[in-house]
Amino acid sequence: MDLTCVYVAQGLTEAEVIKAKLEANEIPVLLQYESLGPVIGLTLDGLGEVRVMVPTRLATLAQELLEEAPTVE
Repeated sequence: MDLTCVYVAQGLTEAEVIKAKLEANEIPVLLQYESLGPVIGLTLDGLGEVRVMVPTRLATLAQELLEEAPTVE
């Protein structure tokens, strides 16, 4: 599967929020990160970075969803 990074989060918690938003809109997500970052909680030199990956064919839609202002219900 051809994947594209649509967001780089600073930590797994932020990435999980982004993932939930995309999956709620039926966009499959893969989180890509160094395994050491979450284990010891480092956010140094890219260790805490989490790349939010989606199928390339849905990347534009995913980016548009992420640019939308959050709504309060």
